[in-house]
Amino acid sequence: MTGIKLNFSPKIIFSWWHFFSKCLLLIACLFIIGIQSAFASINNDTYDGNIFVVYAGNGSLVPPKQTLAQTLAEHKPAVLAFYVEDSSDCKQYALIVSRIQEFYGRAAEIIPVSVDSILPKETYATTEPGYYYSGAVPQIVVFNQSGNVVLNKNGQVRYEEIDDRLREVFDLLPRDKSVELKRRSFNELNSEITE
Repeated sequence: MTGIKLNFSPKIIFSWWHFFSKCLLLIACLFIIGIQSAFASINNDTYDGNIFVVYAGNGSLVPPKQTLAQTLAEHKPAVLAFYVEDSSDCKQYALIVSRIQEFYGRAAEIIPVSVDSILPKETYATTEPGYYYSGAVPQIVVFNQSGNVVLNKNGQVRYEEIDDRLREVFDLLPRDKSVELKRRSFNELNSEITE
């Protein structure tokens, strides 16, 4: 049996390897140029994902645990927070909504409502978020246990103003007459357990 002898000269191998490396370099450059940056910015009106997860570090707000109708039927206080994902004002306000949940999340229902999810209708029932939406974001609406609106404001409403209304709803002392609420650090909690 006679074998076939293949002659590869070093010059042919070098030119083939040179061509292959140039193709890989070109593909890598195209890949790097074609990738969009994944930087989220709180100061622009671009969509970066769920604003409560990205900017407030709180993924437990969306989707809400209950609807407004369920909350009002249970005579539980509620906070509606109207927002859109691609608004710098709403991105910044996500921190305030998260802070409301931090202090009142067990006693009141915090219901973030994406304005994009409100279906346009002629009229809305008083148990639907669309009934309270004024057309601007961010908007905050606070309900007491009877379902009455005690605060309805647009824009960057300060936490202290919302806190004052919720203190009235829960019959708590005004902020100037009560002890400031502070969270214990994780390490303080652990040291108390081990002692």
